Amino acid sequence: MKNNKVLIFDTTLRDGEQAPGATMSPAEKLEIAFSLERLGVDIIEAGFPVSSKGDFDSVYNVAKHIKNSFVCGLARSVTKDIDAVIEAVKPAKQKRIHIFLATSKIHLQHKLKKSQDEIVAMAVESVKYARKRMDNIEFSPEDASRTEKEFLYRILEAVIKAGATTVNIPDTVGYSTPQEYGAVIAGIAKNVPNIGKAVISTHCHDDLGLAVANSLGGVQNGARQVECTINGIGERAGNASMEEIVMAIKTRSDFYGLSTNIKTKEFYRISRMVSKATGFIVPPNKAIIGANAFRHESGIHQDGILKERRTYEIMNPEDVGVPSHEGLVLGKHSGRHAFKDRLKGLGIELPEVDLDRAFARFKDLADKKKEIYDEDLVAIVEDQGHMAHMAYALVDLISTSGTNIAPEVVVTIDHKGKKQTKKSTGDGPVDACYKAIESVTQLKANLLDYSIKAVTQGKDALGEVTIKVAIEGETVIGRGASTDIIEASAKAYINAINKFVAQKK
Repeated sequence: MKNNKVLIFDTTLRDGEQAPGATMSPAEKLEIAFSLERLGVDIIEAGFPVSSKGDFDSVYNVAKHIKNSFVCGLARSVTKDIDAVIEAVKPAKQKRIHIFLATSKIHLQHKLKKSQDEIVAMAVESVKYARKRMDNIEFSPEDASRTEKEFLYRILEAVIKAGATTVNIPDTVGYSTPQEYGAVIAGIAKNVPNIGKAVISTHCHDDLGLAVANSLGGVQNGARQVECTINGIGERAGNASMEEIVMAIKTRSDFYGLSTNIKTKEFYRISRMVSKATGFIVPPNKAIIGANAFRHESGIHQDGILKERRTYEIMNPEDVGVPSHEGLVLGKHSGRHAFKDRLKGLGIELPEVDLDRAFARFKDLADKKKEIYDEDLVAIVEDQGHMAHMAYALVDLISTSGTNIAPEVVVTIDHKGKKQTKKSTGDGPVDACYKAIESVTQLKANLLDYSIKAVTQGKDALGEVTIKVAIEGETVIGRGASTDIIEASAKAYINAINKFVAQKK
């Protein structure tokens, strides 16, 4: 019987985190893992356990809490790596090990300095070793798209015979084209005698902007697992974007005749979560979940949309969880029940104590804004989450600045029940603000990156500030939201300090 289901293997927590500057805390990794499970991801690659104690602990923590998705760890074809994965995923209800070994001529000659026979022997030995302790084994011939075809077929046949249940075909450096990569998958399906005993998987990088197209080319030719990341994050130019692959399969089911287990309405939320955890802003023109993905400015387009949405929209925004402005309107007179009901409609359910805090923040915002959009509510809840378990909390902020006067900021910060007030000047109000916070916390942070964006339209829009700072050699990402950008900046800075303090503990 024909298999029409495509498995989604998410590597946001492993390959995605390898993007420069994308380091996530253990708490953020677990939060994202829960969201991936809720999204319906089949396999979560949680990390590379042997690479560090922190990575091992993160994989173990994810394995301990995730119940519905397989939890996977990455290993080189050496016993210490395999042992580390076996231990790290041990608590998982469903587990997998992902073993890789380079196979292309350029890697064999310059990196490994081994012959093809030696590589086959290493691959078979590592798969057999892992198979003694785990049934679900994935093998990746690294740089497969540039590997000699006959050797690729040979090593895949050997590892399947040794016990591999999934064979992943990485386009490691994003060199392939869709037709070329599809032909590689088709060639494997045709020329590996025992391929029926394993699932063929794709893993494509975006160096030429072809990762999604290559992945879909692989699916067309028999691959039934796709490795991808949320927002397409990953090394160099990134990985194949999960939301783009899944929505292409769903929207063009007439062409592909395939389906996935993904609950697509979760895409918007998890996209924002990953963006906030990594500090990588989603471009407005990003397919599926970019801010402009469902916006129309052309008069002709607007006219068509008003008459029939399908004239210029091939997907419904609601299908990927994008909040609709038509769903407005909460304001300062709205009650707790309406607030809770609207959050539920956005797929957000909070414990009562967190709901009370979020509702209080909603009321504060409603006093400043006439109309509160769904995006504002999502930002409030996310910001509230970042404020939980804080060592330091912003109590009050007074900022004075002007064209011909030195900016001055006075902050009052609560630390373990004690309030401290400090005043400082600086090159600008944000600089003055950060200096005042430093004088309270006694922690010096070097600002590496600063970005601000409006959550919705309008002069009274809630502003989100994301910063990247270095504290005692550690890179930390902080976030804050407010209608006042100086306050949002202060919240982001304090959030980064709190995360640093928590990580030190």
